Order: sequence, then structure tokens, then C-alpha cells
Amino acid sequence: MPISVVVAVTVLAVSVAVIIAVLAAVTAGFLARREGASPAAAVSRAGMAFAATLSLLALLTTTVRDLLG
Repeated sequence: MPISVVVAVTVLAVSVAVIIAVLAAVTAGFLARREGASPAAAVSRAGMAFAATLSLLALLTTTVRDLLG
């Protein structure tokens, strides 16, 4: 496979992972605010959701790579 295809697929995969993590963070922050949390607590929960989502996606990617390779 040409290196340009590998780079393009990698960039797209990282972009999708970041978009999913951002959506999870925004949702967590919004739900925290609706629950009555302070803005600082809502941002903290959003940050934790962002980090957790990226960690899970990295674990999933590593697992799939190990299974295929």
C-alpha cells in the first residue's frame, strides 16, 4: 500500500476519534450543567469524558491492530 494512502487513512482515523471524543465531552458537560453542577465541575466532567473516550478508542485500535497483524 502506498505511503500516501497510509497517511490519509491515519489522519482520517485520528480525526474521527477526536470528533467522537469531543462529542462525548460536550454531551457530558451539557448533562452535568443540566444536573445543576457548577461550570467548573461541568468542564471537569467534560474533560474526563474526553480523556476516557480517547483512551477507549486507543485501546480498541490497539486490539484490532493486534488481531489483524
